Formats: sequence, C-alpha cells, structure tokens
Amino acid sequence: ALARSSAALLRGGRRSLGVKALVTENPLLLQESLPLFSAIKAVHVKDAVSGALSSMESEFESLESRLQQSGDVSYSAVIEELEKLEAPVEYSWGVVNHLMGVKNSDELRAAHGEVQGEVVKTTTKLSQSEAVFKALEALEKDGSLEPAQQRIVQSSLSSMRLSGVGLQGEEKERFNANRIRLSELSTAFSNNLLDATKAFSLTLTEPAQVDGLPPSALALAASRAAEEGEEGATAESGPWRLGLDMPSYLPAMKFLRDRSVREALYRAFVTRAGEVNAPLIRQILQIKQEQASILGFGSYAEVSIERKMAPSVEAVYDLTEMLLAKAFPAAQKELQQLTEFATANGFDGAALALWDVSFWSERLSEHTFGFEQEELRPYFALDNVLDGLFGLCRRLYGVEIVRSDGEAEVWHADVGFFKVLDEASGEHLASFFLDPYARPENKRGGAWMGVCVGRSKVLDRKPVAYLTCNGSPPVDGKPSLMTFDEVTTLFHETGHGLQHMLTKVAHAPAAGISGVEWDAVELPSQFMENWCYDPATVYDAGMAKHYETGEPLPRDLFGKLCEQRTFQAGMGMIRQLMFGALDMRLHHTYDPRGEQTPFELQHELAERYAVLPPLPDDRFLCSFGHIFAGGYSAGYYSYKWAEVLSADAFAAFEEAGLDDEQAVREVGRRFRDTVLALGGGTAPSDVFRAFRGRDPSPEPLLRHSGLA
Repeated sequence: ALARSSAALLRGGRRSLGVKALVTENPLLLQESLPLFSAIKAVHVKDAVSGALSSMESEFESLESRLQQSGDVSYSAVIEELEKLEAPVEYSWGVVNHLMGVKNSDELRAAHGEVQGEVVKTTTKLSQSEAVFKALEALEKDGSLEPAQQRIVQSSLSSMRLSGVGLQGEEKERFNANRIRLSELSTAFSNNLLDATKAFSLTLTEPAQVDGLPPSALALAASRAAEEGEEGATAESGPWRLGLDMPSYLPAMKFLRDRSVREALYRAFVTRAGEVNAPLIRQILQIKQEQASILGFGSYAEVSIERKMAPSVEAVYDLTEMLLAKAFPAAQKELQQLTEFATANGFDGAALALWDVSFWSERLSEHTFGFEQEELRPYFALDNVLDGLFGLCRRLYGVEIVRSDGEAEVWHADVGFFKVLDEASGEHLASFFLDPYARPENKRGGAWMGVCVGRSKVLDRKPVAYLTCNGSPPVDGKPSLMTFDEVTTLFHETGHGLQHMLTKVAHAPAAGISGVEWDAVELPSQFMENWCYDPATVYDAGMAKHYETGEPLPRDLFGKLCEQRTFQAGMGMIRQLMFGALDMRLHHTYDPRGEQTPFELQHELAERYAVLPPLPDDRFLCSFGHIFAGGYSAGYYSYKWAEVLSADAFAAFEEAGLDDEQAVREVGRRFRDTVLALGGGTAPSDVFRAFRGRDPSPEPLLRHSGLA
C-alpha cells in the first residue's frame, strides 16, 4: 500500500523556512537534513505547521500578484515557484503524518487534530486559486514544454477542477467545509482502529488452549504476557497473551486446535472498532457523495475514476466480472475439497465456520505439499532476506543497497537506514528507512511505503522513502524469523520504494509515484512479489539459509513452496474482488442516506462474491482503512487492475528465460528505465507499452493464479 497525506496538493521537496525565530528551537523547521526524529515532540507540531502555513500563504499571495501583473506564465514561474513555496509545509506535515502511523500517542493525536483543519483549509485555498488556474491554462498551450512538464500541467489543472476551483459562493463554502470534515473523520477512523486493535487481548493459562501453536508464536505470546506484568511467563508454561495484530493473530487462526479460542479471536477481529467507526462510515460516504454532486458528478466513484488509468467505472466492473467468472467456480471447488478433508480428519461440525477455514486450510496445505509453514521460518531471518532482496535489485536494476545506520536519525531502535547507489557509477541515488516489526501499542497495522523526500531538481533533493511493515519481531534472543507472507510483503513495499527512488523524472510533481494514476501504482510492488519464487533470488544471494547452521533452504522444500503458490487461488481472488466491488458499490450506487446499511450491502454482495457468508454482526468495513482512512476509496480495485499489469510484466522475464542471466539483466534494466524511471511524467499505458511492446493481457495473471 501507499501512504497518502491529507495535504495531497502539496508537491514535494524541502527547504528551510523563513520563520527565523522558530527555526532554532523547532526540529520540524530544520529542513536542510533528514528529520531529526530524536528531537521531534508533539509540542513542536502546532508552531511548526502553523508557522509553515503562514509563510506559505504569504508567499502564495505574492505569487498570485506576480502572475496577475507580469503575465509570466512560464513553467518555472508557475509550477516551480509553487513547488518551492509548498515544500516547507509538505516536509513538516509529512513528518507528523508519518509519526501518526508509526509512533502514535495521545499527545501527538491532539497536536495533529489541532492543526489538521488549518492544513486542509490552506491547501484547499491554493488549489482553488483562479490566478494559478488561469496561468496553468495558458501554460498548457506552451508548445515548448517537455512531455513530463505537459503531463504535470494537465494533471494540475485536473486536480484543481476536482478541488473546486470553479465553485462560487455557498457551494464553495460547503465544499471546503466538507474537505476539512473528511480529513477529521479519516483520522478518527484510523485512530479508532488502532485503539481497538491495541485494546483487545486474550490471555490463556491452560496448555490445552494453546495446543498446536508453533514455538515462535508461543514465544511471542509469552513475551507479550510478560510485558503486561505476567512475571515468569514462558513459552512452555505460559501464560500466553494473544492479540489482533498480524504476527499474533494469524498463527493463532492457522494453528490453534481449540476451536473456541479461534472463534473468540475471529469475532473480535471482524468487529474491531465496530461501534465507533460504523457511524463514521455513513458520514464519510454522505460527504463524499455531496462533494461529487457539487462538482457535477453522479457519484464519488466517477470523481475517483477521473484520475485513474481505468477509463470508466464500467471498465472496472468488466474486469471484476471477467475475473469472478474464472475464480468463483474454483473457490466453490476449493471449499468443497476443504470441507471433505476436514470431515475426514476429525472435524465433526455440520459445516465449516469462518474461524475454521484458516486452520483447516493450513492442515490441507501440509497434507498436500508435505511441509508446514513453520518449517520455513528458520530459513528466512530478516537480514538474510534483505541480502536476497538487495541482490535481486543489483541483478535486475544495477543498484547497490548499503546499510547506513547512524547516518540518519530514526523514530525507533528497530528502524534501519539504507542508501541506494548506482552499481556502475557509485552515485548515491536515494535512501530509505525500513521499520520492519509490529508494535501494536503505537503503530498502525498493515504495510506501506511513504514519501519522506521526493526527487526535485528545483530543490536539489534526492528521494528518500519510508518502508513500513508489521512483521514478526525478534523473540527469545533469536532474530526476526519471517513467515513467507512477510517476505513477499517486504518485497511488495520495496517495489513501491524503488519506483519512488529510481525515478529519472527531475520535476517533483511527476517524480517517482507523484502523478502516477492510482490504479497503476501497484504494478512495481506486485511485480516484485514474483521474485520470491525465483531460484536465483532465493539461493544466489543467501536469502533462504538457516539462521543457525547457514544451510540453504532444501531444494525440495522450495519446490513445494512454489507448488503451493496457487493453493486456494480461487478463494484468495474472490476475497480481493469482493473488497473491490464493495468499495466501488459504496461509492457509486449506494445511497448512504437510504435505509440499507453499508453492512447490509456487504451481505448482499457476499451472495455473489463469497463462498462463506460473513457473520451477521461482521463489521469488517469498520477496519477497512484503505478506503475510509487512506487513498483507495473507489480505488481498491487498483490492486487487481495493476496485478494484470504486474503479471504481464513478469511474463516478459519468463519469455526471455529466467535461467538466462544475461536476458534477465537486460529485461530488468528495461523495467528500470520504463516502469521505475518514468513516474508520473508519462501515461501508464504508454509506460507499459514502452516496457512490454504492447498493451497488457490478463492471461499471465490467470496463468500465475492457476485459473487459466
């Protein structure tokens, strides 16, 4: 996933502020280096952000006057001047939003809430400037612009139209008030979800209750119990504390034999933040619908599609229906096989319940492929996985990634800092932070890439990324031993990071992921996941070797892992299609002021998209942060849309020959020079054609999923 700041208009880059009196005391205003995380406190937020906003407003008024008086509508006089004046706010507010996700606290929330409305109000004012809009309209006719500059101007005009530049009077006031309210509701939704995840715990004291839980999960559960005051807690004798964060929840659902414990965990998980976020969902949907109406659109989905690669909502529905027709019969067959296996192996219920599926799927996988997921963990220590990942980046893209801890301040001791160098020249291209482990006490769940610094020729900035995961932490003196899902997640987020860091576009509004249509941004991330199944990636750089003995992952075990890739692919695909369809229906045809609740719509769609219906009190939507607290509203379909692109992109390597090292390197460099380099400066359909030589085909996705 990608992190999206609520100050979406801001274009990137940094510089120091002209607020001289504050600079010496406030680390958020010291912007010539990377963030001074050790010094940044909640008390700094209001002064820094308010001061930056005040300076920006003053400079913006001067810019408007110059544009109106001088008539200079050159690219540098408009776009580059906007970039310079927006940079300080983008820096300080970006750091605050990042810390909200990785080091949340009551004090930071209060400070964030105090200035959030001010940020939205000011950035909205910029996006509705008639002077800037007229200058951009004139600039659009400038035949001397580079293609990337032309795209930036056109994208800026589109963004301003969708931000209400054409509105007047009462409509404009209502639209602007709605924007502030939406930002507040999204933040509240995210905070409520973090709180609900953190608030739940289940402490078990009887060994029979944790029967089946693997040693790594027992050790984590005992360490969590000890942290909460259970003195003497051990993996062998307990007590054990389970939670709803992924490193705790997933092993419990897959391995616990006690069905009642699984049920308790499942019910808690699917009702997280149910009471507090349910009313927020209605409010968010109502306001978005009203915003769309004010702008002259029939639905918020139509607004969203304006800035997407997909040509229409109908095109999204068409792709969904095509994939559903392939996946649903496979999912029905998979559930039947699972039920038959469970019944033959001791399950005595009338039918599998939702809290049985993960448990029995894991048993069926073990039976089918002859290995347990837990057997893989010792071979995927984080440092070894990074060696494999960095080796792949060198092989495909010609870059060296070097650990550079100590060269930048971090927000937690577990965070690492890395530099990306061009292999041939040694040039320092970019850097990134990696925050690998779950911290349910103050870090939100999921995984994402966020922008710390964007590439900018005007501001002389190299890109810096935040890569954030919620993987298994080190326990009992052992390093972080990753599940294979955690490995693919790390590769996924690195794909986002590489597009941000290896951009060759010098203009910040189109550098990296900036300006890339949202349904194309998942191309490089999902593409990178494929390499977790590539023998050269897994073995040649020491990615999969036992953390104690150094022995490589047995080849037969790796072969079984590759076979397992398409296990229950039908059920996995319809789950994602369900999320995308629900998101699109909520934002396109659903009436949030009508009698039907969002949860009733979820149940209605489940009749078409799910082989097991959700519980009557399922409140999954109350934890669907992607669409209610992120950038994926009326855009969750982007994962499947981009997966068509990513699977077809990987097929280019298959066609060249994955065992032909020279061919792999050549195609890898072409991927770097197109998909990773061209950013938002080229339309994604043109980028794909530049790499692949043709338009994308869904066939590789169906083939990779075992659904062809």
